[in-house]
Amino acid sequence: MQAEIKGGSAFSYVEIDLEPGESVITESDAMSSMDARLELKAILNGGFWRALLRKFLGGETFFVSRFSNQTDSKARLTIVQPTPGEVKCEELNGGSLFLQPGAFLACEETVSLGLQWAGLVSWIAGEGLFRLVVSGQGKVWYGAYGALLTREIDGEFIVDSGHLVAYDPTIKLRLQLAAGLFSSFFGGEGLVTRVQGKGRVVIQTRSIGGLTSWVNPKLY
Repeated sequence: MQAEIKGGSAFSYVEIDLEPGESVITESDAMSSMDARLELKAILNGGFWRALLRKFLGGETFFVSRFSNQTDSKARLTIVQPTPGEVKCEELNGGSLFLQPGAFLACEETVSLGLQWAGLVSWIAGEGLFRLVVSGQGKVWYGAYGALLTREIDGEFIVDSGHLVAYDPTIKLRLQLAAGLFSSFFGGEGLVTRVQGKGRVVIQTRSIGGLTSWVNPKLY
């Protein structure tokens, strides 16, 4: 399988070339175009109950799509995320990665999708009560609204609410005020997420919450 992310950080899309016998799993409705010879099948990734939890607690779709190449030559699939922004690829080698709700885009069949309690801190920070856990062997594609920045953390780091996309299992989350009570709320920052530990975090430069706050007053 060969894959390339194109479109820049504003409008990323992924072109995947499947060799004969290869398959890839994508989020429902991620396909924008595909070779007519590819086979598409909607499946419950991990079974009924896991799919149900992913939909109602993890912000993902109930079904995922399995694209397979049953021909004798290479076939291309193009996938996109629902919002404008950047897509990244993560190569798992037996480890795992935490994804915020809605970030998952696609993965190889050897990657397992699970759900884990993220805690009240994550929920209050606008990141959701649950997080998606991708683990195993193979490639994972994920994305978010805006460009994606990777930061290596060894200690503590501050991330604004709604901007955390992915992070290593070694990272812990804690909620706090951005500054003092007056400065936090009258300065517009409010609550922020303090990430602690040693590992990587991936941050989106834009947030849907920020977009809606900007758009809504202009509609009236």
